[in-house]
Amino acid sequence: MPMPPLVEPVAALPDDERIRTARHASLAGFGDEAQRRLAAAHVAVVGAGGLGSPAVLALAAAGVGTLTVIDDDIVEASNLQRQVLHRVGDVGRPKVESAARATADLSPHTVVRVQQARLTAENAVALLRGAHVVVDGTDTFETREAVAAACESLGLPLVWGVVQEFHAQVTVFWSAPPAGAPAVTLRDLYPPDTVGEVPTCAAVGVLGSLCLQVGALLATEAVKLLTGVGEPLLGRVVVIDALRASSHEVPLRAAAVAPSAAEHGRIPTARTAPIPQIDLAAAVAAQEAGAVLLDVREPVETDEGMLPGAVAVPLGTVLADPRAVGPGPVVVVCKAGVRAERAAVALRAAGVEASVLAGGMDAWASTAERERTRA
Repeated sequence: MPMPPLVEPVAALPDDERIRTARHASLAGFGDEAQRRLAAAHVAVVGAGGLGSPAVLALAAAGVGTLTVIDDDIVEASNLQRQVLHRVGDVGRPKVESAARATADLSPHTVVRVQQARLTAENAVALLRGAHVVVDGTDTFETREAVAAACESLGLPLVWGVVQEFHAQVTVFWSAPPAGAPAVTLRDLYPPDTVGEVPTCAAVGVLGSLCLQVGALLATEAVKLLTGVGEPLLGRVVVIDALRASSHEVPLRAAAVAPSAAEHGRIPTARTAPIPQIDLAAAVAAQEAGAVLLDVREPVETDEGMLPGAVAVPLGTVLADPRAVGPGPVVVVCKAGVRAERAAVALRAAGVEASVLAGGMDAWASTAERERTRA
């Protein structure tokens, strides 16, 4: 649903800024007034890496008046494949320095406030206070939780995205939106204690160009919130599959358990009990009894072969909407078991009976090879 703009416009733009942003002025429904709102706006971007880099560039180019960029990291050579704020000459230097330089080159009237600090649960509110919108471009779930909690405390809209391998998710969280809009938070997408250990980019890789696409989406959502133009992704999650060049939306609603229930003790989740691990024979038996054999590997993997009768749904899609899989029971399969356990945790948190094929396709391949050898 459309929402009112977050900021009042400045009285007028400087002549050189009006010329620089002239293509916005000719946009139907945007025009000079929305551009003046951007000039009055303050956006905090947490992380100047794969997602933060394109988001900072897009927001600066758009003419956002103040950008706070928060990152404690230094540039490494392996960052340059996707973190487009930085150059070879920046290796070994703080990422926030690249952000300040690039922003000044693009938008001289944008004020850049850099914070070379690691955002934590202890300092998040202080670092984000004063912003109109927060963009989360971080890469650890611990930091994402700290950002989300601070935004809830401050009542700020949080533009959120995540990229892994060839898949991505983008949405907007807001605990205190305008009347009539859905109030959704990170806990509604990922209930507490259901995420587990998330593989790093170094472990599983990430497509550099997808980071640019998602970072641009994050900037677009921020611009929409600030100006009141369009319909933000509040209550909707965009799920992107770069390999298939496809995207779709998944509705996101508030969890059945209100956050205030946590004050009375730990909210029960699927993480309170171990995920059942079953062998191939038990998985086949479960399938014959009506269970769904769910393969959560990426399309490039499933295209090379799947277990007979298995259904392919990539992990990112399952995590975005676990209930869409159905009521269960479900036996989850991946290459070695790690991704399958993440999916099973999310499914069980959503009330779906789920177990994991122990060892995944690797274990199945080893069993098949042993049988061939005996033959």
